[in-house]
Amino acid sequence: MLKTMPPHAGLVEIVDAAMADAVRKSGAWVVCKPGCTPCCIGPFPITQLDALRLWDGLRILGRQDPDRAARLIERARESAARLARQFPIDTLGRVLDEDDDAAGDEPCPALDPATGLCDLYDARPITCRTFGPAVHWGSGAVGACELCYAGATDEQIVQCRVEIDPGGLEARLVDEMEDRGQTIVAFALTASPTDPNPELPRGPLRS
Repeated sequence: MLKTMPPHAGLVEIVDAAMADAVRKSGAWVVCKPGCTPCCIGPFPITQLDALRLWDGLRILGRQDPDRAARLIERARESAARLARQFPIDTLGRVLDEDDDAAGDEPCPALDPATGLCDLYDARPITCRTFGPAVHWGSGAVGACELCYAGATDEQIVQCRVEIDPGGLEARLVDEMEDRGQTIVAFALTASPTDPNPELPRGPLRS
């Protein structure tokens, strides 16, 4: 498994600790396991903090397992090209439009189709880290994977919830960045990890 200390590791530690608490509270209701991939299908928005973390993980993977990294990069390029062909106008806007459901069957390029595992698991975005158990973020509703909590009542699910990032650290870190636009995993992984002076991978952004 890829091991990396991602940028802004304090945020990752806060989120991971909250999710561990959610799993503890939920017990057998949480059925997430390696190889369960429904949450890996369909593009979703990520922050530039997430993009930095993915890029850092990709560089490390390139040193540890160049062949695996090369396959991942190729999947990312193919995914980005498919999306651009399908939605040549406002590609990112169409993909991230919740009412459009565009590209809903597009797999995340970090997902290894042979193993059903994430090649960048330790560097995965915050959205990926918070999927599954019952979580609450800011003023939003309680969210949980539809595969979890079978047979549980709404009240029982709420009792299992945890607050993610109650101090709003992610929002503050994003506000400190020069580039605050959203992107998707495929666009964040389209640069080579062999570049000796890499910059943040660039793809279409949405403010």
